[in-house]
Amino acid sequence: MKRLFLSISLLVLSKFSAQTWATEDQYIQKFAKYAVEEMEKYKIPASITLAQGLLETGGGQSRLALEGKNHFGIKCKEDWTGKTMKHTDDAPNECFRVYEDPRQSYEDHSIFLSTRKYYANLFNLDMKDYRAWAYGLKKAGYATNPRYASILITKIEKYKLYEYDNTNSNEVLYAVLKMYPDLKDDRTFMAQLDPSKTVKKAKEPVTVEVPYKQTSYAQQQKRVERIKTKAEILNSILIKSHPNDGLKYIVIPEDTNVQFIANKFKVSEGRLIKWNELEGNTLKKGDIVFLESKNSSGNTATYKAESGENMHDIAQKFGIKLHKLYAKNRMDEGQQPSTGQLIYLIDKKPRN
Repeated sequence: MKRLFLSISLLVLSKFSAQTWATEDQYIQKFAKYAVEEMEKYKIPASITLAQGLLETGGGQSRLALEGKNHFGIKCKEDWTGKTMKHTDDAPNECFRVYEDPRQSYEDHSIFLSTRKYYANLFNLDMKDYRAWAYGLKKAGYATNPRYASILITKIEKYKLYEYDNTNSNEVLYAVLKMYPDLKDDRTFMAQLDPSKTVKKAKEPVTVEVPYKQTSYAQQQKRVERIKTKAEILNSILIKSHPNDGLKYIVIPEDTNVQFIANKFKVSEGRLIKWNELEGNTLKKGDIVFLESKNSSGNTATYKAESGENMHDIAQKFGIKLHKLYAKNRMDEGQQPSTGQLIYLIDKKPRN
């Protein structure tokens, strides 16, 4: 009887062990969807993001990941205004960012790469060429380990993370299931795939405040949808790379304010106002907003001012500091160009 009990116990334990994943497999299952969401928004390969997360967190087990929800080892830097924690990395008691949840860490990692000039060349690479991205990160100085690129590539190929470069946020969980078929027995995971068992979670819920106005229900509903659509459009802004030395900028798709952009891209309002020489907090549809300091010169020699353009418009169009643009053209600050006036962007305007 004891032998029979022992045999049954071993059988149960062996089955349980077969369904227990290694730490890194569990990490992939949990965070692959975040990596794919970031790939769609910022054009960073999901394979690279996942491999970096695996490496930086030790499969989700690092102190930074567990206590600070920090999955990429991003330090405080001068522009961080959120919570922090001390951790010994390259030096004792360095300052690291703390997040409310891992998804914030994933997006901050995307913003970190896409808004810093020394990573600009990465975004010229094929998004599915994970090898080029791995070596590009090392070349740009992301890590000091001389084997950093090869370590990332090894993880990508070991776990076939490149498969996630070929999916989207609607299908990523099916890609995970394909890689880990035994997840079909995991009720929690399968519930995410079955709409009848769970409420589908919106990507980024939008809170809409509609000022009251006495009108018909149908008109009020149209108004709600219009405001809701505007909020969704603003939440989908993508960072672009400017021809003037790869400066990172955005184009405002709907009227908004500096505070919204500052919160979304984790940049202080003061820096945005200074970098873009703004006189107020309002941003209009079509405005160009730089997420870093502009350059002192343009990338083309001259430009003819168009009807209705002012010097600030031209400075934003070409990524040039406004006071430098005035100086190059021997104009007083506040003076505006006439239609067709030749504006010098690199060298100083010759004296008459």
